[in-house]
Amino acid sequence: MLDVTDVRALDRVFQTIMRRVVETGRAPHYAELGPALGCLPEEARRAIHAIFQRGYPGWLHPGTDLIASFPPFNSQPTQYRISVGGEQRWFGQCGFEALATCWLFPGRTVTIEASCLDCGDPMALEIRDGRLEAVEPATVVGHCNSPWSLLADPKNIPFM
Repeated sequence: MLDVTDVRALDRVFQTIMRRVVETGRAPHYAELGPALGCLPEEARRAIHAIFQRGYPGWLHPGTDLIASFPPFNSQPTQYRISVGGEQRWFGQCGFEALATCWLFPGRTVTIEASCLDCGDPMALEIRDGRLEAVEPATVVGHCNSPWSLLADPKNIPFM
């Protein structure tokens, strides 16, 4: 039996999900996850929910038990296409999260391609072990559309 209140058990679930995403490019269904964890599918389903309830910044597809986003990856296609060894099978949750995927492919070059959300022009970069190897165009910048001005007043921060 998988104890969803045990942090070590949830860490094992997390690691199993992340390995599966790295291997296949998509998050596993709980019916696939159960046998990989040595538990019943229903226990795996509850464990997936427990990971997100503990604050992991991913999410399930609304109204389902399907993992839509398991940062830094997204199971659903996004504009952030990720390739390793010339094979594109992953998608980044966002542009910044896509950069973090390099740590899951140590020693390998990760290529991230996207269209600019402002002008539509193509962008690409190559990163290996946290080091940028190529950036096209050289003027690429990151943009985070968050209401930081609201955070200037500590009363607006929901967790303080």
